[in-house]
Amino acid sequence: MQLQDILYSQGFGTRRVCAGLVQQGHVSVAGEVATDASLDLPVQGFQFRVDGVDWPYQEKAYLMLHKPAGTECSRKPGTYPSIYTLLPAPLRQRPQKGATQGVQAVGRLDQDTTGLLLLTDDGQFIHRMSSPKHHVPKVYEARVRHAIEPRQIERLLAGVVLDDDPKPVRAAACEALGEHLLQLTLTEGKYHQVKRMIAAVSNRVEGLHRARIGGLVLPADLAPGQWRWLSAADLAGLKAVQPESA
Repeated sequence: MQLQDILYSQGFGTRRVCAGLVQQGHVSVAGEVATDASLDLPVQGFQFRVDGVDWPYQEKAYLMLHKPAGTECSRKPGTYPSIYTLLPAPLRQRPQKGATQGVQAVGRLDQDTTGLLLLTDDGQFIHRMSSPKHHVPKVYEARVRHAIEPRQIERLLAGVVLDDDPKPVRAAACEALGEHLLQLTLTEGKYHQVKRMIAAVSNRVEGLHRARIGGLVLPADLAPGQWRWLSAADLAGLKAVQPESA
């Protein structure tokens, strides 16, 4: 693939802009400043540098972000800053089918909810992680106002009815981590589901954090607002989730 096409595919602008980056000496390959935008290069394992920042070639982008409180999972936020402002421009500009779309969040977290958020430009991956048919477990830690009672955990495991759905929804797992700290595992994602489930058992969420998706745990060294590429092991563990048997 030509160097200018590689840069284009990774979100560095139009092919003309990418050719200009090379011609102006902004791009390095194998430690040397590149001078030929039409240079053919193998993309497997390819890495390059733009303005001193290293970039690995990724046919599809798969990221994890530690979402901080006070951010919205929207490109057009209403009140709070968008999570997309936490990402470098190339990730927001990656082209898809000839249009600049960038990576997208896999599901959403409320503005006041923190924790693990996946982002990608792979539509099939988004569907696989988001569809209730695949029952991908998501683990939340909820700090609640009132002391947790055993009967509340029992009801969350048995199922509670939310006001917009007569079918009960239940936690796949639920345990108290402290007097006011509850850990819930859900395999579907309804609007404000954790908050509404806990309200249904006469308690109130005062802080919510997503700690895990499938087998992927939010790394302790990934600070709020930081992101990183998913490793091959991370990705394999997420993709290994199987759909429910018929």
